[in-house]
Amino acid sequence: MKIGLYFGSFNPVHSGHLIIANHILNNTGLERIWFVVSPHNPFKESSTLLNEYDRLHLLKIATEEDSRVKVLDVEFSLPKPSYTSATLVHLEEKYPGHDFSIIIGSDSFQNLHKWKNFEMIVKNYPIYIYIRPGFEVKNTIQAHINIVKAPLLEISSTEIRQLIQEGKSIRYLVPEKVREEIERGGYYKKPVSGNISQ
Repeated sequence: MKIGLYFGSFNPVHSGHLIIANHILNNTGLERIWFVVSPHNPFKESSTLLNEYDRLHLLKIATEEDSRVKVLDVEFSLPKPSYTSATLVHLEEKYPGHDFSIIIGSDSFQNLHKWKNFEMIVKNYPIYIYIRPGFEVKNTIQAHINIVKAPLLEISSTEIRQLIQEGKSIRYLVPEKVREEIERGGYYKKPVSGNISQ
C-alpha cells in the first residue's frame, strides 16, 4: 500500500492540516495518510509544546471517522529528539509491505538539507510538497518531489494557541470535537513550560 507520512508537532491539529491530507488523498496515488506525531521536533522549542499524549489524543479525535487516515505514536518510543530518518528506518522494518512517501510543506522542504541523514531520505522516499505562501520550491538536493497545490488556509497552531490564551474563540479553526476537547481539558490556557513529557 502507498502510504504518505505526514510528520508534525500538531500543536494542536487544525483544519488546515486536515484539508491538506484530504486533498492529497483525493489528488495523488497515495492510498492512506499516516499522521506521525513528533514528541520533540529538533527545530522547535519544546517549551511551547503540549504534552505529546494530549496532542496525539486531539489528532485521533480529529480523524477518528476517516478510515483513510491513521495516527501514529511511533516516535514516542524512539530516542529524542525525533529524527525523520530514524523513524523511516523503524517503519520500514515494521511494515515491509508498504511504500512510504513523505508529506511536508514548502517551508520545511527548504530546510530538508539540514535534516539528519537527509541524503538517505532523498534517495529512498518520494516527497509530496504542499505550497506555503512565500516559500518557493527549489529542488537543489535532487529529491523526487511531487508538488501538491492544496487549498491553503492561513491557519497556524501558534495563532490558535494565542487565541486560547486570550480567551477568544477557535471555532471553525479546528474540528468541533477538537475544540470541545481543548476546552474541556483546559489545554493551552497558559504557556506550557518545562519538559513536554512530564
